[in-house]
Amino acid sequence: MFDVAPTELLLVAVVALIVIGPKDLPKAMRFVGNWVGKAKGMARHFRSGIDAMMRESELEEMEKKWKEENERIMREFPTAEDFTLTGSDIPVIPAAVDDPQLTLLPPDPEPEQKRAPSREGADDAAAAVSDVEKPPLP
Repeated sequence: MFDVAPTELLLVAVVALIVIGPKDLPKAMRFVGNWVGKAKGMARHFRSGIDAMMRESELEEMEKKWKEENERIMREFPTAEDFTLTGSDIPVIPAAVDDPQLTLLPPDPEPEQKRAPSREGADDAAAAVSDVEKPPLP
């Protein structure tokens, strides 16, 4: 920012030593150091404020893009809640109504018509376990 060469800095130090004097030079340097520290703090605060504003504007842009993309996807792939029969609460997907190749699944058999699981494998497993030699009890 400020281009100060070492020779210029040495010249300023010599002039300050002559003008201020060796007795008050430490106080003057402390004053200048405090002033420079405050200036750096103000610059850091200003820069962090600018960075925060930039991040907020970037987030707003990203949210806008995400919202547009979400709306596009919702237009392309509507949900079943978007379609209902007239005067009914039954959802209907348009592709299912228009496609003649879709068939309905047969209803589930009645509970009494369901077969009970076979015991063929269970009998073989029980026989295999009984053939295993049991160790003697102590």
